[in-house]
Amino acid sequence: MSGFDWPALMQAGVCGVGLRPEEFWRLTPAELRMLLGDAAGDENRVGRARLDELLAAFPDTGALPKV
Repeated sequence: MSGFDWPALMQAGVCGVGLRPEEFWRLTPAELRMLLGDAAGDENRVGRARLDELLAAFPDTGALPKV
């Protein structure tokens, strides 16, 4: 069973935020939380030190990937 109350989330997204249903279904739960003004996700933010670690591990070469 899912841990999400989909009817309540859809009501909040569609009625509360004004999303169209197709926009709602394209969102991740984190994006919906942000749109609803829920700052509870602050513990998942990447700080400067972690960002520097990621930049060192995955440097931006400036080259775009070939498709």
